[in-house]
Amino acid sequence: MTSRDVFSSLSPWDHRYSLRSEEFKALSSFFSEAGQIKYQGLVELALLEELAAREICPPGAVQELTAALERLKAEDVYAEEAKTRHSIRALVNVLARELSPEHRPYLHLSATSMDIVDTANALRFKEAHIRLLQPLLQEVIGLFCNLTRQEKETLQVGRTHGQHAVPITFGFALAGHLDRLGRAAEKSHGSSLDLRGKMAGAVGAYNASSLLVEDPLELEKGVLARLGLKPAPISTQIVPPEFMLDYLHDLIVILGVLADFADDMRHLQRSEIGEIGEFFAPEQVGSSTMPQKRNPINYEHIKSLWKTVQPRLQTVYSDQLSEHQRDLTNSASARFYVDIPIGLYLALSRLRRVLQRFSVDREAMKRNMEQSQDLVLAEALYVALAGQGHPAAHETVRQLTLEAEKRNLGLQQVLQDRKDLETYLEGLQPQQRKLLQDPARYTGQAVLQADRIADYWEKRTGEFQGK
Repeated sequence: MTSRDVFSSLSPWDHRYSLRSEEFKALSSFFSEAGQIKYQGLVELALLEELAAREICPPGAVQELTAALERLKAEDVYAEEAKTRHSIRALVNVLARELSPEHRPYLHLSATSMDIVDTANALRFKEAHIRLLQPLLQEVIGLFCNLTRQEKETLQVGRTHGQHAVPITFGFALAGHLDRLGRAAEKSHGSSLDLRGKMAGAVGAYNASSLLVEDPLELEKGVLARLGLKPAPISTQIVPPEFMLDYLHDLIVILGVLADFADDMRHLQRSEIGEIGEFFAPEQVGSSTMPQKRNPINYEHIKSLWKTVQPRLQTVYSDQLSEHQRDLTNSASARFYVDIPIGLYLALSRLRRVLQRFSVDREAMKRNMEQSQDLVLAEALYVALAGQGHPAAHETVRQLTLEAEKRNLGLQQVLQDRKDLETYLEGLQPQQRKLLQDPARYTGQAVLQADRIADYWEKRTGEFQGK
């Protein structure tokens, strides 16, 4: 992989992840090196527009630069960089050739390279989030809402530590993932809007722009406002790295939520569980040697993406450190920040297709529930006895479960032999008696919680864009 185009390292995924050509083109427009150059040009244009508005440069310069940006080719900048050994100076030189001699002095005037680089990065990451990631997140959250409601009453055995626990519903399980995803998505939307730029010069003290205007901070605000950005409260040669760090951290959190969901769904497809399934095309092959295999590849890919992209955040944390007003130790590492939003987009795109063809085997869920239907009521029995004043309810029920397992009987059958518990059991309310007789009733607030969470996020996702 070359440093010239980081996105080229992800190009093979276009086929493997079945991205539509327009999706691949959209990702590239933000995250390729050519896309980065485009956004750097937009920052140069915003600076020139603000200078023209303040009558520091002739207005004709803006028209010429606008036309030059339409003709700008990344290859020309690369060729110039081979001579200058400086990417931003190469960009400025290429654009300057397209301007009239009287307009050239105003191009890049008062700016330092990182004014352009950091501002362009904030702009392209923000716009990529708003145009690509946020709509996809909203669509996936909507699919989660629909599935949560659809399966809100589907009985499923709860699992903790890989063991059968008390009953829940599958919709309740989905609601847990939905709420985590919704909150992480909402947080990332806020941090994307808070990405900052700068136009404060070589050390952040507005030295150069102070020679041009009396209010250099207002000049900076004006430039960034043209791009829909705010300035950092104070900068060095670079924008304080925490704004970008917060945003990329939020993306990794989202990807972690997706990976956790994918892991759960992968396990639910185990042969001995078989509670859900993925779409499997008629000609699809699960194994090169075992024709019967139907592997959970979609969920495995999502987890694999998380494993690939999550360590990238360590690089972003490392880039918090920059000597004095700036060093260049992030010059290579920062190029790989794009892997994080790209990886998240690929995972979301894959998950969207899976959720659209989601398959639930309710009979399998019922069958698995019945394996432990007596023993999973141990908690209900313990709480009921304790509520009637039994002095050692937990230990008593624990002994009952051991006896039931030893005699290969149900908990209800063993309970019938315990005359010492009759007084406590007689004091139970009718609703409590029903719960002890039927595990399907012992789901607590699972149905209501599933409905509540689905209702909340269905309403909330429509409010993201207006935040």
